[in-house]
Amino acid sequence: MSNPPVIGVLALQGDVREHLIALAAADAVARPVRRPEELAEVDALVIPGGESTTMSKLAVLFGMLEPLRERVRGGMPVYGTCAGMIMLADKLLDGREDQETLGGIDMIVRRNAFGRQNESFEASIDFAGIGGGPVEGVFIRAPWVESVGAEVQVLATYDGHTVAVRQGSVLATSFHPELTGDDRVHAYFVDMVRAGL
Repeated sequence: MSNPPVIGVLALQGDVREHLIALAAADAVARPVRRPEELAEVDALVIPGGESTTMSKLAVLFGMLEPLRERVRGGMPVYGTCAGMIMLADKLLDGREDQETLGGIDMIVRRNAFGRQNESFEASIDFAGIGGGPVEGVFIRAPWVESVGAEVQVLATYDGHTVAVRQGSVLATSFHPELTGDDRVHAYFVDMVRAGL
């Protein structure tokens, strides 16, 4: 077996530790990434949930926004959950005027589409490409995908809304699989990374 891929978790804000644990369970070397030089040392990146406007401001503050955009444009595999999905959108609905995204997926995403914090919920999600039955999705102030371009593959829907998408080496989910103890979505991403190495 080849060396395990090195996958960073953007550690500016959000549920970083849970992603590090899920990636390690899926046979990747996982490390937090806060600075451009750390980003340069990873094969792929996870952008965790958190607060998307805060995350975009911190990315600017830490000098990470342009290096992140360059790596995404350059084909680095990236997986974004919840706020991470928002960061990977080409266009936002209900975003703040000054909110920056990285792009990477030709989609329009609506922030907080499933409601406020107190309307958070869990649901079983049929996820294309993942065996073993539905995955459990934890939705916390979750976005959904309003529309996608022709190159985007819809992997999962919930209640008529798109909640998981992939475009090439970029993956995004509205929900948080890292909070469930089921590492199959992370394993799917690790397989994507391996395929590109």
